Amino acid sequence: MEDAGTAVVAEFIGTFALVFIGGGATILGANGQLDPVGVALAQGFVLFLMITVLGPISGGVFNPALAIAMWVTDRLPAARTGVFILTQVVAAVVAASLLKYVIPAGMYAAGSGGTPLVMPGYALGKAIVIEAVATFFLMLAVFGTALDDRGPSSKMAGSAVGLTIAFDVLAFGPFTGAAMNPARWFGPALVAGTFDNWYVGVVGPVAGAIIAAVLYLVVFLRGAEPATS
Repeated sequence: MEDAGTAVVAEFIGTFALVFIGGGATILGANGQLDPVGVALAQGFVLFLMITVLGPISGGVFNPALAIAMWVTDRLPAARTGVFILTQVVAAVVAASLLKYVIPAGMYAAGSGGTPLVMPGYALGKAIVIEAVATFFLMLAVFGTALDDRGPSSKMAGSAVGLTIAFDVLAFGPFTGAAMNPARWFGPALVAGTFDNWYVGVVGPVAGAIIAAVLYLVVFLRGAEPATS
């Protein structure tokens, strides 16, 4: 992992790309111009590319929930965790603001600015569980490829995470928007002014990421040395 300044730039670019492409795909989906498979693949492909290109520089976190889980399991130093989270949130807001600028107003409004939304009438407790389970799978993919030396290779992290994002969005997108990432939710929500059920996009991902990281550490990485550089 590179020095903090370089890593911050990488985290900004990667998170910006995820929110800009993911939010744009969500807007197109809401307007009937992209089917659910396209919405899922757009987000999976952009993360695959960003992690492959920028992962060696910053670790390719791009997600406050993953950063918190990595900090809890001593895989990311506290100071860098805080800087990464701030960078990811700022990048998400900038990306969402650019989306609002470039997308026609009617399409933007119909798609709630690309904000992942809970299905109307769907139980919020179930929505939190869905976000937690989806992020659990995402964190497992990160640990199994990028953080476990026994894994196939850290170079596989991009494809593993991208595929996980894609199948999570396909399976759970209709219910919660499948954010799996507080920054992915917060940026579009702030710019569009859509804060309904905000805790679904925050509590669910953070809880799921922490549970997966702790489980992987305790069950699969017993005795492994922490990688906190």
